[in-house]
Amino acid sequence: MVIADLLGVARMAAITLNERGRISHWDDTATRLFGVGPPHALGRAPASLLRLPREHRGAFEPEGFGHAWCGACTLPRVDNGEPAEVGWWVYPIDGASDGRGVSVLALAADLRRLRRDGIGITVGDLLLAPPDGPGPVPGGRPATVRLLRVEPALTAPSDDGSDAFAAPLAGRLAALLPALDPAAFQQITSRVLGIGCPAVSLGLTIRLPIVPHADRPAAGPPPVPRPPGPGRSRPAGPARREVPPAWEPLAYLGEAGEQIGSSLDHLQAARTFAEVLVPRLADFAAVELLERVVADSAPPVAEVGETALMRRVAVAHNDEPGRWDEAVPEGEALFLPPGTPFVQAMRTGRAVHIRRVGPAQAARFAAAFGDRELRPLLTGRALLIAPLIARGRVLGTFKLLRKPDRPWFDELDLTMVDELARRAALCIDNGRLYRREVTVAEQLQRSMLPDDPPDVAGARVRYRYRPAEQAAQVGGDWFDAIALPGCRLGLVVGDVMGHGLTSAAIMGQMRTAVRTLATDDMRPDRLLRRLDGLARRLGEDYLATCLYAVYDPVERRCTFANAGHVPPVLVSADGESRVLPVPSGVPIGVGGEPFETMEVKVDDGAQLVLCTDGLLERRGRDVEQGLEELRARLTGASADLDGTCDDLLDALAAPRPADDIAIVAVGLDGIPGDEVVTWELEPEPASVPWIRAQVSSRLAGWGLSGLGDTAQVLVSELVTNALVHGAGSLGVRLIKGRTLLCEVHDDGTDLPHLRHADATDESGRGLQLVHHLAERWGTHRTDTGKIVWVEQRLPR
Repeated sequence: MVIADLLGVARMAAITLNERGRISHWDDTATRLFGVGPPHALGRAPASLLRLPREHRGAFEPEGFGHAWCGACTLPRVDNGEPAEVGWWVYPIDGASDGRGVSVLALAADLRRLRRDGIGITVGDLLLAPPDGPGPVPGGRPATVRLLRVEPALTAPSDDGSDAFAAPLAGRLAALLPALDPAAFQQITSRVLGIGCPAVSLGLTIRLPIVPHADRPAAGPPPVPRPPGPGRSRPAGPARREVPPAWEPLAYLGEAGEQIGSSLDHLQAARTFAEVLVPRLADFAAVELLERVVADSAPPVAEVGETALMRRVAVAHNDEPGRWDEAVPEGEALFLPPGTPFVQAMRTGRAVHIRRVGPAQAARFAAAFGDRELRPLLTGRALLIAPLIARGRVLGTFKLLRKPDRPWFDELDLTMVDELARRAALCIDNGRLYRREVTVAEQLQRSMLPDDPPDVAGARVRYRYRPAEQAAQVGGDWFDAIALPGCRLGLVVGDVMGHGLTSAAIMGQMRTAVRTLATDDMRPDRLLRRLDGLARRLGEDYLATCLYAVYDPVERRCTFANAGHVPPVLVSADGESRVLPVPSGVPIGVGGEPFETMEVKVDDGAQLVLCTDGLLERRGRDVEQGLEELRARLTGASADLDGTCDDLLDALAAPRPADDIAIVAVGLDGIPGDEVVTWELEPEPASVPWIRAQVSSRLAGWGLSGLGDTAQVLVSELVTNALVHGAGSLGVRLIKGRTLLCEVHDDGTDLPHLRHADATDESGRGLQLVHHLAERWGTHRTDTGKIVWVEQRLPR
């Protein structure tokens, strides 16, 4: 094969006709050559699809399928009627030699383009070769098809019977494709000579290179300057250093592609795409994406309907600033008119090139967009409308315009536009997918983090959370504050091993499990043991550190249990800070080791700070050093918990943290002793009227006489229930906190539950009455029995 001065850009269309003369295969090159896609071509006869001259129709009829045929003709394109000079090579590829049951392969090439590219190809240049020699075949069914452009000196076989094409072909390929190694030369040579691939299509396997060969001049071409923002005017072009003309398109494509792919924002990628096209390839560029792509409300579609909501996301031109702001405003939502080239490009997936837009066409386009003043923008200009397609899905379209003093888009321009469009479409789709991943990660983590801190008596809680630098790499840090019975407060801080959506999902499951287990009022060590067992049943990847604490504002006591987490820091009321020596324990999910409980008495006015290791650990500082810095920063901390949290983030957190940071600061204020009263009762019926009177008297002393009647009914029902179903000691505690809390404890082990009482039942109505009168009520076990509690809302 010899191709003179050809860099692999010649294309040949391959069309297969079945035994009935219907098109059964129609490739992309045929679509570009004839202007019609496979959906409209398959199953049709060539004569009904193309305006074939009468003398050529017989070659595509079943009666003539037994012979090879070649010829050339000029016929109009299907889409725009532009003339195409086509060379035909039609060969039978199967069936008997008498023509029955034969299908044919028709090859077509754009002769005008080949001549323009300096390839003096004629219809006779492509030969059909049987297995026994390279000579032409006048007819019949060949066993092997070889499509080669040859020089006369290479058509004869060698004296030893070997193929005369192999050596010249390998040598010529080595000169044409210097970027390939010798093994690649041999592979391509074998494929062409052994399989029969069209030699003129070899360039499609390497396409147009983006990076020039390493033998380029040492200085290299200068980078392509980035134009100003969208809609602004652009200079005629900066002065460039002298580079060989052959490198200029490659350098432009390389630099432009790098700029387009420099952002993970899909809208910014579209804007950059428009900017790099002006003024090198066009004087005006506009990018319009489907609204579903812009908003990412739904995935792109494979086929676009007649009407689709679009949004113009980028406009660039080299006219005076603001020249087209009103005619084609950026950010405008619009419906592309059906039947126009704008919709046609997206529906067919092929570019539409109008060499010169006439006044009538400009008027029609302007009318389709609501008679907007677009005619000065369109009239007399070359117009190119092309779709943006990535992964087989339509993202939108873009249009390019050249001023009347510039030539229309030639084949090199179209090739470069096609290359940049592919790159831009992929970058836009990648940016859309990245934004979706980030949004999903952020929404997932937001949904799993707590809302506002609970408003509990005797304690103040403040949170701070700062995600890692990479939003898509969501972490597994979690924290929570849980209101527990008896005005107590449960605090938890944890960190799931690893990052990503899986870690976030595990974090959500563990946080839910902790909240569920905490409502049973378990001791911290028992809660961690239950959580560890749950994690090991769920899977091997469920590993996490966790610190759980319970603050009792009445007893002024904190109880801790730890599962491999960093210990908390306690700041006393006089400002002294210390790291609590909570037993470290093993992480959740490891198993095999018990958890220990530690109790610490705290004074009113103290503060407790819990955090994750993301606050403490950073480059040049390990967790132990960070913990000591945390303790030092908390010494003398003010009562302002928000200020404490912000100060810790500013002083200890890295500017761009590699891990999530969670902080929980708690003010341990306690509940005043005069707002808590406790009674021990004898387990006998006479205790019921006595406790009613005591409760009524205490409420009067607190100025809550309005709650007395309801409170007496509730306490009498609970005490009576304890006398009937409980055993041993009996006690009542009344706490005036955010609500009026009444607790009744006894030694019974059976927890009461709400049930439906029939008309003939003698029991079961007491809890129904409690359920209707109380704001909230509940039960939980203790080490010695159970507690039943009710809450009443305090008057304003």
